[in-house]
Amino acid sequence: MINGKRIAVVMPAYNAEKTLAMTVRELSDVVDIKILVDDSSKDNTAALARELGLQTFVHDANYGYGRNQQTCYREALAAGADIVVMVHPDYQYTPTLVPAMAGMVASGVYDMVLGSRILGGGALKGGMPRYKYVANRLLTFVENIFLGIKLSEYHTGFRAFSRELLETLPLLENSDDFVFDNQMIAQAAMFGFRIGEISCPTKYFKEASSINFRRSVKYGFGVLATTLSFAAHKWGIRSTPRFGAAGRKVTQKYYSRTVQGS
Repeated sequence: MINGKRIAVVMPAYNAEKTLAMTVRELSDVVDIKILVDDSSKDNTAALARELGLQTFVHDANYGYGRNQQTCYREALAAGADIVVMVHPDYQYTPTLVPAMAGMVASGVYDMVLGSRILGGGALKGGMPRYKYVANRLLTFVENIFLGIKLSEYHTGFRAFSRELLETLPLLENSDDFVFDNQMIAQAAMFGFRIGEISCPTKYFKEASSINFRRSVKYGFGVLATTLSFAAHKWGIRSTPRFGAAGRKVTQKYYSRTVQGS
C-alpha cells in the first residue's frame, strides 16, 4: 500500500514457468494483490503460480496477449486495487521498480506510468535487436506527432495505471494481440489522462518472451492503423468505439465465462 492506496501487480503469462519465480521474488512488500492470468500455457505456469501464492486465473484457450490483459485488469479491479502495475513474468523488466511506478500514480500526478527502455539509453545494451530499436524510434516519432504528446516510447510492456483510468477506458474494444498495448496508450491520450515515464533497464535472453520478425511487422502496421484511427476520431472524420465513451469496458465482466480462478 502507498498513500493509503491498494497496489496490485498483474502478470499476463504464457509459458512463463522458467522465469516466474525470479519475477515474484523481486516484488516489493508494498504490493497488496498479486494476480497471474495464464493464457492456456503448455507448461506448468499456472501450477507454479499457485505454489507461489498468486491469485491464479486460467484461460480455457490461448486467446492472446491483449485478451489476457483484459482479464488481468478486470480481476484486479474486482479485488479492490486502487493502482495496478503490469509486470511481465518473463523477467525482461525489473520488478524492483514497481514501488517507484506505483508511487508516481499514488502521488496523484499521473494516471499512467510507463517503464521506458529508451530513457537512459539502455535498450541496445540490454540486448534489444537493432531492427526493433529502429522501428521503436520511428513509430514513436510518428505517434508523438499524431497523438499530440511527447513520450520516449510507446512499446514497453511495463506499466502502472490508476483505477479511474482502467474503469474509464473502453479496453474491450481493443485487439487480442500485442497491439493492445499501443491502443491503450492512444485511448489514454484521447481521454485526457496524464502519462508519465520512468527509466527502466531491460534484458533480452533466451527465456524472455519476444515476438519474432513477422509478428513485429504485424505489430508495426497495427500501431500505424491505431494512430490513424486516433487522428480520424479526434478530427471527426470517422468515429471509432475504441475512442468513444460508450465503448465496452472491463467492468462489464465480459469474460466471466472464459476464465477459471483459484
